[in-house]
Amino acid sequence: MRDLTEQDLKTACDAEAPCLRIENLTLRLGGKPVLDWLGLTLEGRGLTVMLGPNGAGKSQLLKVMHGLTRPDQGRVTWNGRPAQQATRQQALVFQKPVLLRRSVAANIDFVLKARGRARSERDTLLNHVGLLDKARQPARALSGGEAQRLSLARALALDPQVLLLDEPTASLDPGSVLAIERIIQGAHDRGVKVILVTHDIGQARRLADEVVFLHRGRIAEQAPAHRFFSTQDSAAARDFLHHRIVV
Repeated sequence: MRDLTEQDLKTACDAEAPCLRIENLTLRLGGKPVLDWLGLTLEGRGLTVMLGPNGAGKSQLLKVMHGLTRPDQGRVTWNGRPAQQATRQQALVFQKPVLLRRSVAANIDFVLKARGRARSERDTLLNHVGLLDKARQPARALSGGEAQRLSLARALALDPQVLLLDEPTASLDPGSVLAIERIIQGAHDRGVKVILVTHDIGQARRLADEVVFLHRGRIAEQAPAHRFFSTQDSAAARDFLHHRIVV
């Protein structure tokens, strides 16, 4: 995969490419700041990986980006629109698959119908994620990796401009991880903006165009992947990449 250059990351926002701007964002949970006066800009269609230690605020930031969680302070916009007004152009996949208690096929049919898309697209989507042979099976009978692939198929059925992924391969076996990474890479190659939260440094190296590193609810670093993995500006990022305790 081609690494983004500094100029790529500074491409001006336009109507054809997703552009996220977060300004002075603060989010408190239980009275404690989880995201603290955070600012971030993401532009273009690359694959952004968000890294950071447990408790850094990655998953909460993803929910704020999607408009699922409203911050206590600050502004979040996609191409100038408030995050809550841009959810239709996005899809969010959680670490734990959220599926309907129906067949594998019916899970896709539900989304296609809701979006006014042809039911005939279902088999193409299931084949894309390797589940066509399980179309008539109950979704609850799938393995963990298969259930996550179905979650991704449901997300892609929304035809999103932006795909938000919260630890989609956590606790999965290597074969399932590889299958899911191929689906993610395929979406990226088709022009979908991907924002991926992961603890897996190897996965970040394989997939990222750009890395955003969070520490204590703030952006400690944002850089093209090749630069981030070769030279870290912050001690927290260096400690994280060398598997040292980050404080």
